[in-house]
Amino acid sequence: MPGKIALVIIFCAGAAITTAWYVTAARPPFSEGDWQFKGSGDVARGQLIFAAGDCASCHATPGQSDRLKLGGGVALASPFGTFRPPNISPDTVDGIGRWTVVDMANALVGGVSPQHEHYYPAFPYTSFTGMTIADIKDLYAYLMTLPKVSGRVPPHDPSILFRIRRFVGFWKLLFFREGQSVAPLSGDPVYDRGAYLVESISHCAECHSSRNVLGAIKSDTRFAGGVDPQGTGFVPNITQLGLAEWNEQDIATMLKTGTTPDHGRVGSSMADVVTNTAMLAESDRQAIAHYIKALAPIPTAHP
Repeated sequence: MPGKIALVIIFCAGAAITTAWYVTAARPPFSEGDWQFKGSGDVARGQLIFAAGDCASCHATPGQSDRLKLGGGVALASPFGTFRPPNISPDTVDGIGRWTVVDMANALVGGVSPQHEHYYPAFPYTSFTGMTIADIKDLYAYLMTLPKVSGRVPPHDPSILFRIRRFVGFWKLLFFREGQSVAPLSGDPVYDRGAYLVESISHCAECHSSRNVLGAIKSDTRFAGGVDPQGTGFVPNITQLGLAEWNEQDIATMLKTGTTPDHGRVGSSMADVVTNTAMLAESDRQAIAHYIKALAPIPTAHP
């Protein structure tokens, strides 16, 4: 009898390990040859997607002023270790020059690399996952026109919990919904455009929300601000509790000029955001403002 019990335990343990290995695998959502990626993207539109996504703020090579040299490497500190955005220039050795548009779609929508590994959620695919195929194609077309930058960045230095990338698969099971945006659509084209920009491309909640012990956004503090993800300060509450005295034009003006209604100026990482949102069409800034003003008031979480 003890031998049979031991065999049952071994069998159950093996089944559990096999199941865990299967469900945590990094599976790309798209395959090469997918008909959705037929044809080329629009470079001019891709430039606007690039700006709306604030891509240069993380991926521009540190120590130089050209925001279009995307050699990566800036160190992003977090409670889960130090992460360094990669080189996403079209360099064929050190960048993404050998990527296909499908590779980019798998990264943005699925958080999966061309080598079929999970990306750490320091890369905000949790928001980008809601992007349209058309916008991904346009972004890819634009990125391929930018300067090639040689040199690979140093590796990530994650905490011991995430040293094994396979464990990110467990994190995804808990907190990631591939291809799904949290943006609630209303049928109002201005509101819906703002929802798409704020929730997906511009990924505003990634900074303006509090996170749980595993680094996922707390849904009940979304956009309510709190401690900066890098632990260097506080991010403001942009729900109606924080921006109650701002109107839509105040927000749109800030996104274009960086000027606040009290004649101040935004600073820190928001100054980089404004550099990008100033490039957008006025209608897009108005759409963002319209959506932000519709956010319900939520108190800022205590540190």
